[in-house]
Amino acid sequence: MTKIEFPQSRCRIGVSRADVTPPVGIYHRMWGAAKHDKATGVHRPLTVTVLTMSAENSPEDKPDSVFVAVDHCLLWYAEMASLLDTVSDRTGVRVDRITVFFSHTHAAGLMGLERIELPGGELIPDYLESLGQKVATAVNNAMATMQPAVISYGTGRCHLATNRDFFDPDQKHAVCGFNPEGMADDAVLVGRVQNAESGEAITTIVNYACHPTTLAWDNTLVSPDYPGAMREVVEEATKAPCFFIQGASGDIGPRDGFTGDVEVADRNGRQLGYAVLSALENMTPASTALQYTGAVVSGATIGTWQFTNADYQRQSETATWNHLTTSCEIPYRSDLPDRAELQRERSEWLAKQDAAIACGDTAAAADARAMAERMTRRLVRVEHLPQAATLPYAVQIWKLGDAIWLALDGELYNVLQRKLRETFPGTSIVVGTLANGSKAWYIPDRDSYGKGLYQEDASVLAQGALEQLFEFLVLKIRTLLPSP
Repeated sequence: MTKIEFPQSRCRIGVSRADVTPPVGIYHRMWGAAKHDKATGVHRPLTVTVLTMSAENSPEDKPDSVFVAVDHCLLWYAEMASLLDTVSDRTGVRVDRITVFFSHTHAAGLMGLERIELPGGELIPDYLESLGQKVATAVNNAMATMQPAVISYGTGRCHLATNRDFFDPDQKHAVCGFNPEGMADDAVLVGRVQNAESGEAITTIVNYACHPTTLAWDNTLVSPDYPGAMREVVEEATKAPCFFIQGASGDIGPRDGFTGDVEVADRNGRQLGYAVLSALENMTPASTALQYTGAVVSGATIGTWQFTNADYQRQSETATWNHLTTSCEIPYRSDLPDRAELQRERSEWLAKQDAAIACGDTAAAADARAMAERMTRRLVRVEHLPQAATLPYAVQIWKLGDAIWLALDGELYNVLQRKLRETFPGTSIVVGTLANGSKAWYIPDRDSYGKGLYQEDASVLAQGALEQLFEFLVLKIRTLLPSP
């Protein structure tokens, strides 16, 4: 081999950033074990970052795709639909062209309208309305900055992500916590986006799989968790916004987590940020290849390489743009909970909570409150599911030059990401999860069923769903890639 090509995409891109931090005092309790309800302050601001993207020579006046990265855990079905409608109405971009990637921070507050009656919940409707308006404004601003761009892809390594499916030897069942023997993808995929003519930095895309669960029940502050400090590190060095995409992290979280110490979140973020900077420093100039240029006789005979500019054919290859929207019919699990039964169980736990409070048993009250929260989330999971034997699982795939971008519903186990990248080793694969929320919720791998894991309990799909989805994605990706 005497010439090395590096993965790149040529397209048109616009970028914009907005602050979407909710007010102090808004409903904040995300964790069943939390003792507080309202946010008492702000650790770091929550942001929304927008990328508007089209093919390099697209004739349309609207972008082909709008990507929104937002610092929230997720939105439920109705709240998500309302946000998309607001953004579409205010920008003229069709709903099916808008993809929201949630960072999945568990410290932003849970913005569900079912919580209006809870302390601080009265602030949720106005906040959600303002969120939609701010996202729409950011989309319009990003469209106004669209310019020819080159995305150069590189891979760094970061040990922040660890497996979190641990078997508790004392409790004799699985728990959600650091598992030193489990596998986790340490790859951080980085996209350096530059103006195609001037080389000026436009944005940095960071795709990494790790649950933002550094901050947990003891934290009372609004926070983006580790993505906040990661962005700060990257943006200080690049002078451009950082766009974060959460990867397949269903069974992945930070080793140091479940704390109330915001410095731990910042430390985790800096760890990832430095890995991103390392990957950026290792990247080659945009629109170039590395060419062997022959031997030079010195004290030793030296083989020399030089960067050469991409020719017209290579630039055309990296400018390819294909966008595929499809769905995969995946069976529901046979034991999906009944809504009426969930409502009954929730009422029972709330009654137990009241009884424990009346008796002064704070431990029992806390446990009952956590179980009531669990029932509330189960109700939300099944409320909007189609009444059928299968879920039409939505998939969006983009082929952008040498890269494949995926927008996937729910929280997928990490093995999907690892196997996709192993299957297509010459292609940069951006795995975006929690795309426009979650209908499927968790999707564990086949072998993780039957262990009593929280993720299995939270899933609505049958065992084998992840493997079925993997095969489906492989087939669809192959239709977009050139034949070997």
